[in-house]
Amino acid sequence: MDNGGDAIITRSGCMFSVRPARADDEAALAEFFKYVTPEDMRFRFLTSIKEVGHERLFAMTNVDHHQTENFLAFVDNGTEIIATAMLACDADLKRGEVAIATRADFKHDGVSWELLKHVTRYAESIGVRTIESIELRENHAAIELEREMGFTATSYPGDATLMLVQRTLGTD
Repeated sequence: MDNGGDAIITRSGCMFSVRPARADDEAALAEFFKYVTPEDMRFRFLTSIKEVGHERLFAMTNVDHHQTENFLAFVDNGTEIIATAMLACDADLKRGEVAIATRADFKHDGVSWELLKHVTRYAESIGVRTIESIELRENHAAIELEREMGFTATSYPGDATLMLVQRTLGTD
């Protein structure tokens, strides 16, 4: 896979590469979201949307690569995006929030697992102490995946529809 990214093979044998998003990825990212289910779009953005618009795509592809990083997972020699994982950190890089979306036809292949593992390693390498995700309470698959990776889930303060899923880094 020749897109300048790290090669990853999942437990199911799915091979993909991961690299940070670039400004010229906007069209490919827009195409990717056409293959994300409406339910998964709601889980990713915590609201119902039919299409990811230019403003959001711009924000996902024009990151500062310091406080914010958006990793893209590719197949077919770096031409087709199958997943995305955004990490947004606070100013002192001690806490980071992650949000992942995976194409429907690549779910259950270990892509989300490996992408979260990649983001967690990256966050730890830049000194992030706590990585977290805000999940809709009904997103059982994501919450279970995160629990399997050592995250703890608690009710989100002030909103019974959400869960705060967190993991402390640098303690292994």
